Amino acid sequence: MSETSDLYVTWADYHQKIEQLSTLIYQSGWEFNQIVCLAKGGVRVGDILSRLYDVPLAILATSSYGGPNNRLRGSLTFSQDLTKTTANLGSHILLVDDLVDSGITLQRTLTWLDRRYGFYIDEVRTAVLWYKACSVIAPDYYVDHLPHNPWIHQPFERYEQMTPAELAAKTAPAASPVS
Repeated sequence: MSETSDLYVTWADYHQKIEQLSTLIYQSGWEFNQIVCLAKGGVRVGDILSRLYDVPLAILATSSYGGPNNRLRGSLTFSQDLTKTTANLGSHILLVDDLVDSGITLQRTLTWLDRRYGFYIDEVRTAVLWYKACSVIAPDYYVDHLPHNPWIHQPFERYEQMTPAELAAKTAPAASPVS
């Protein structure tokens, strides 16, 4: 399937989707003791779920998009390791991202986790806000299935198109700068 439209998401919509995802996970009855989120897109989702469920959050930085407006899919890059505050990874992991597009990142992350931490892991389930029909993998939990594979414009993307100087020119300082 090809991309046929654009989906624009406000901050209110974005936070509502995270709350809906949390509810779906809760209603499933599945208990997990660790969240691993994929950076950058899954950080906000993982942070809120970690706070709601009061479980540790680990972050795996990945990158697969670049070019103009970050719309070109390139090769997938993983960070060297997870960033975490616990000595070991939990045994029941909720792997979260904002969306599953091609599904390659989610699929390869499952392999990455198994190769590096498989000794600790009994089960991994996946959760995203948006699940595009073109994905090669189906997440365990998702809020919206998108059969027409739209490009999703998230509210934080505007910061990818501006510099700190441009932002400073648009806003008044909240406090005196430290010299």
